[in-house]
Amino acid sequence: MAKKALCVGINRFRNYPSATLNGCVNDAREMKKLLTDHFGFSPGSVATLTDSKATKRNIMARLQEMVDGAVAGKYDYLVFSFSSHGTQVPDSGNDEPDLADEAFCPYDLAEESGGWHAGHIITDDELNLLFAALPEQVTLEAFFDTCHSGTGLRAVDFAAKRKPRYLSPPSIRAFFQAEALKPRGLRDLLAENEAIRHILWTGCQADQTSADAQIGGNWHGAFTYFLCREIRACANTLTRAEVLKNIRKALKSGRYSQIPQLECDDARKTARSGS
Repeated sequence: MAKKALCVGINRFRNYPSATLNGCVNDAREMKKLLTDHFGFSPGSVATLTDSKATKRNIMARLQEMVDGAVAGKYDYLVFSFSSHGTQVPDSGNDEPDLADEAFCPYDLAEESGGWHAGHIITDDELNLLFAALPEQVTLEAFFDTCHSGTGLRAVDFAAKRKPRYLSPPSIRAFFQAEALKPRGLRDLLAENEAIRHILWTGCQADQTSADAQIGGNWHGAFTYFLCREIRACANTLTRAEVLKNIRKALKSGRYSQIPQLECDDARKTARSGS
């Protein structure tokens, strides 16, 4: 298959120094290495955007280039990995007003009128609209090591060497507005007919947080660390469902509360990773 990928990792945020993470840039580098070592990507086919380069404009432009290339017949397999803070905003499409859109925090995250500035936050609706243009024969595999709800925080994930990848809305009003709404799961990132042919991995359930953690002397996203470890160990001999089972077992053994999710059809769940 002709392949193209984008790996994003953001530890620092221009307007929010107190929101600094530690393992996201490592995640992006590890994902690129995993794709080139085990998924058949050439180094030049995997772009990375980290910290100050990972603005909303740059991320969306790179994704648009990937989609345009797929539409033009240049690619039939796309990978997008994203490690950063997640947050929530009220549904921007007004199609389901009782829902909270999940949102992703780029480097240039900013606020406006007590809420997140639309020009500096990436919502699931925006990604849905972008990926909906992909031709039927193109598969997208996305890895999100982030989280979108603060309601599932547990004390075990506040250990000295762990912190949650969740950033609350920027004002009390915006926080309670989002909290009052039903969180949308990442399974809803793509329209129902689109989700059938794409593959979505998430570091946790919709009501949990993903850990930014020190493991083996360095910082990583706990989900990304164990994902890369399991795929390297099995050398692509395990199915996606088996890889997921092993990741969950490893996280549980490490006393992490998060439970990673895999959203795709049964055929892809029982296929080997990367196929």
